[in-house]
Order: sequence, then structure tokens, then C-alpha cells
Amino acid sequence: MTTALITNDDGIDSPGLHSLARMAIEAGLDVVIAGPSEQSSGSSASILGANAHGRVPYSRRELEGFDIPVFAVDAAPALISLIAAHGAFGFVPDLVFSGVNRGANVGHAILHSGTVGAALTAGVNGARGLAVSLDVGMDPDACLWDAAAPHVSHLVPLLLEQPAGTVFNLNVPNVDAKTELREGQLAAFGIVQTLTAVGGDDDVRLEVSDTPADQEEGTDAALLRAGHATVTNITGVREASVAVLAN
Repeated sequence: MTTALITNDDGIDSPGLHSLARMAIEAGLDVVIAGPSEQSSGSSASILGANAHGRVPYSRRELEGFDIPVFAVDAAPALISLIAAHGAFGFVPDLVFSGVNRGANVGHAILHSGTVGAALTAGVNGARGLAVSLDVGMDPDACLWDAAAPHVSHLVPLLLEQPAGTVFNLNVPNVDAKTELREGQLAAFGIVQTLTAVGGDDDVRLEVSDTPADQEEGTDAALLRAGHATVTNITGVREASVAVLAN
């Protein structure tokens, strides 16, 4: 049976994590949940979490409605993905699902996402990854976590057909209606714009705003703004095609 680790960067108690686990179970996967014990948004592919002795603390948890192994881990999601690849939770996952994140992860700014970082870490360690995010905007009335379900169901068999190391990045509108899934290129920046303002002699204040409306047509950000779910096949670190030194 195909095994899947479910993790996230919003923490073990996030309803988005629980929703994604249910989607994986409904897709017929053998599922284990291992999420950060605390909020880890913006952690990228950080492997922070090991203590001075190289140990990563975790505890068993019970989640209502789940009869599967559940772990709360004192680590960033990418470290959870990494130690899972080495059998930390009793198996080596074929798939790592990360999310459902509270907020979209689009454009080149996915570099900073803990959600995406966990999926990419899975990819560079021989598994296949799926990062799932919900475009809730800055101040949502509600988060419709299950909006991603039909798209996850559609993408799982496609992902399994791809070579090991493949990672899909899925973003879904926060709407209670059927949405079309479109493939998009990464936008030039992404969902999070950081504006800096000097707050004094010893700090800088960062403010977050939503994605600008003028996104290039065909990009993930533009498609999402138009009401589509969007998926992008992304890669981790690899060398560029242009030589640094001239022959």
C-alpha cells in the first residue's frame, strides 16, 4: 500500500492538517500524521528542531476521528519531512503531503514557505511531494479547508505516475463551489509582500499585504485571483544551465 506522511507549518492542531489527512485517507493511502508542535510558518526548508545532542523531541497524540499514528514534533516541517525519509515514524513515506496551509503559496515567494519546504524536502529525499494551500486572503470569514479535496483526489494518481522527486504545488480558492484546476507558472513574486519601515534605532517593522492585482497572465497568482485552483510542478535546488567559468 502507498504510504503518505501528512505535515504542515501551521501546527499539529490546525484543521487544515486534519482535512488534508482525511483527503489522503480517502485517496486510499496508508497515512501517518506528523506536524509541528508549534506554528512554523515561513520556515522554508529549515531543519531547525534538533537539540544540542542531535535529538528531535516528539510525542504521540490522539486526534478525534483518526485511528492512525499521530505525532507532534518539536521541529520545523522540513525537518519532519527529512527524518521521516529516514524512518523516524516507523516507515519511509512514498508521498509527503503538506498543508492545507492557511493562505496561498504562489510565485517565487514559495521559497519562504514552510508548507512548500516540507514537500520539496520530501522530493530531494526520494519521495513525491504535494503542498496544498487555501487562498483565504487577509481576513477571511471562514476557511473552507475541504475545498481542496476534489483536486487532491485528482492529483494523487497523477503524482504517483511521476518520477520520484516530483513535487506539485496546489493552491485552491476559499470558495464553496466547484473550481477548475489549471496549471500555472510561478508568478514573479507571490502572495506575501513585505513592506519595511524603520521603527527606531534597533529594529525594522515588517508589514504584510495581499498579492497585487496586476499579475502576469497565466501565472499561478493570476489564475488563483481569477477563481481557478492552480497547480505547478516545482523543483528543489539544482544547478543552473549557464556555466560560471568561461572555457
